[in-house]
Amino acid sequence: MRMLTEFGMGTSLRRGDYTEAARRAVKDALWHNSINMAELFGFPKDAMKINVEIGVQQPDLVDADAILAVFPYGRPTVTVAQGGLDIARPDGDGNPTVIANAAISVAFDMERTDG
Repeated sequence: MRMLTEFGMGTSLRRGDYTEAARRAVKDALWHNSINMAELFGFPKDAMKINVEIGVQQPDLVDADAILAVFPYGRPTVTVAQGGLDIARPDGDGNPTVIANAAISVAFDMERTDG
């Protein structure tokens, strides 16, 4: 059962780094909350099912393993799709400013299997 959804935005201003923009978007979403639901329902934190959806203009340039490494616990899965924005430099030279959006949903299997 999904219990929480949070949103975040991250950027890479000069390097055109889609992974870093995505990491920052995920951290932005996470830092909006202190997620204490596991304890509230009597579950270990590792029982959290975390669905991470990221939107950037070039999804194939996001390292999903680097996004997974942001989470200290839980069972995260990462999906990267077309979205976000690339903002061209005013002089037309160099990397664009990359804007990534993230949505994080936290769910639990609410039926206990430990008896």
